Amino acid sequence: MVRSLIRLSLTLAAFAFLTGSAAHAETAGEKAGNQMEKKGNAEERSGDATKAKGAKMEKEGKAEEKAGKKNDNKGEEMAGKAKKKKGHAIEKAGEAKGDEAKQMEKSGNDSEKAGVKAKKALSAAKPEAK
Repeated sequence: MVRSLIRLSLTLAAFAFLTGSAAHAETAGEKAGNQMEKKGNAEERSGDATKAKGAKMEKEGKAEEKAGKKNDNKGEEMAGKAKKKKGHAIEKAGEAKGDEAKQMEKSGNDSEKAGVKAKKALSAAKPEAK
């Protein structure tokens, strides 16, 4: 008697667990939106790092240029100008990458919302079909 109750309760628990996870399944839109959002977040972090690297290089270039002017060293001054210019370009590229990532993240959110709406519409239509 006790064994049959244990078997029955385990069967019912497994059934409840499986049906609960099926109810929380993501739609294709939600899944694609989540992936896009994750990728956007990673790209944004990467863009921020690139931007910081460019700003650091630009700052170092300014310091090198200033030191070259102070020491009356044209080679150092020109190297500083080049480094400053390159750092500025890297910083701008990082900003552009970050902006693209934000747009990707926004698109992912929109896609996810569309998936949720579709899921709600589908669940609302199911009771009517019965």
